[in-house]
Amino acid sequence: MKKGFDSNLYAQLQTEKILQRIEKFNNKLYLEFGGKLFDDMHAARVLPGFAYNAKINILRALKDKTEIIFVVSAGDIERNKIRADFGITYDMDVLRLIDKIRKLGISINSVTVTQYEGQPAADVFVRKLERRGEKVYIHRKTKGYPTDVNTIVSDEGYGANPYIETTKPLVVITAPGPGSGKLATCLSQLYHEYKRGVKAGYAKFETFPVWNLPLKHPVNVAYEAATADLGDVNMIDPYHLEAYGITTVNYNRDIECFPIVRSILTKITGDENLYRSPTDMGVNMAGFAITDDEAVRYAANQEIIRRYYKAACDYKQGLCDASVPQRIMLLMNESKLSLEDRKVVKPALEKAAQSGESAVAIQLEDGRFITGRTTSLMTACSACVLNSVKALAGISDDMLLLLPLVLEPIKSLKKDVFRADKDKLNLYDVLTALSICAATNTLAQAALNMLPRLRGLEAHGSCMLNDTDMGVLRKMGVNITCEPEFASKDLYIK
Repeated sequence: MKKGFDSNLYAQLQTEKILQRIEKFNNKLYLEFGGKLFDDMHAARVLPGFAYNAKINILRALKDKTEIIFVVSAGDIERNKIRADFGITYDMDVLRLIDKIRKLGISINSVTVTQYEGQPAADVFVRKLERRGEKVYIHRKTKGYPTDVNTIVSDEGYGANPYIETTKPLVVITAPGPGSGKLATCLSQLYHEYKRGVKAGYAKFETFPVWNLPLKHPVNVAYEAATADLGDVNMIDPYHLEAYGITTVNYNRDIECFPIVRSILTKITGDENLYRSPTDMGVNMAGFAITDDEAVRYAANQEIIRRYYKAACDYKQGLCDASVPQRIMLLMNESKLSLEDRKVVKPALEKAAQSGESAVAIQLEDGRFITGRTTSLMTACSACVLNSVKALAGISDDMLLLLPLVLEPIKSLKKDVFRADKDKLNLYDVLTALSICAATNTLAQAALNMLPRLRGLEAHGSCMLNDTDMGVLRKMGVNITCEPEFASKDLYIK
């Protein structure tokens, strides 16, 4: 895909902006950090050229000044809320992120469990952390929130929360997902800092919507599509327009809660004009690093269509209600997009119709469409990936890469040991087999070497893929979508 974003420029501008905001608040800033620290694939898809680890790299550059507090809602722990892109619960994601960040040399301050009301699962999580030597703080629901500012900003409100000891100029408050309590934790800390005579500050870092792009720019529309299940709606920031006469974009939740946040900040700091708009609170500089608007528009439009397919599949599986795909289809209509604009869909459906089996198609960098169908040996996804790496390596389609000597033990393991109902080789099985064959087969090694070239490519399935195939494709960086159709009549599919 043609690049339209300069990640190096973005890192430079973003670092400078954060440092300026730290300086503004006497070298103590609480930064509410939204989105993903690692693997921000949404940003990488809608802003081609965006380094998917750009945000953590910025913090890495500022590591001498930075410490991180993770917050997670006790309610989300109790409900076993899942981070969809990794398929793990929020509490487990916190542990994963702590491990990854520590390896980069960035300081982890603590974990704060918010909105605590005695949830048993939250208690287990706290004990698990404490017995591993991690600092944990408990925040209960804030008395008086959201209307009684005098109670909120008092010892009965934020003052009832324990103060989190920090030592660095930049304190990043982040979470595995939305609604975790990042803002409340920031404001609680701000209250305690002012009680101690420290005039600290607050700022917000959200990549989307991009405040200095037009309201209906595809990048901002793609954000609406990505958050359709949350009901987020992009809006012109009326407070910024009134204060400065400049049109900027924010989203409904930030705009709706701004009067409350402004009142709380004023009560804490005594400064009525600390921030005059939700946009003022932000530090995001992504919009200034776009180098090719046409390329970015195309990429974002493709993401809108991908989001529709995901929502349609989620609805089919009972994971969301009908309003979510309907909302995204309305966004597509407003943007004059159709499902036919996703070019990889047609070859997948045609292959399925021709073969009478489930099929998957991948579009290579040179524009070629490579397909694969379900066989007695392997899934459609496995066949398609295998055919794709053969095509990239210039290996004849008739050439056998996977030796029966390797495949049969894998099938036997699945059937006889694991007692699997189906012994078809999924993508993980096939790539494992290819790796083994590569030890003695130069052609298999050549095909294996092509796997990194699949990253960023588009793929589509004629039906919903199994969890293993979907997970492996995501790890490989393939942008997979599926028709909202089941592969079989079986109720239990894994």
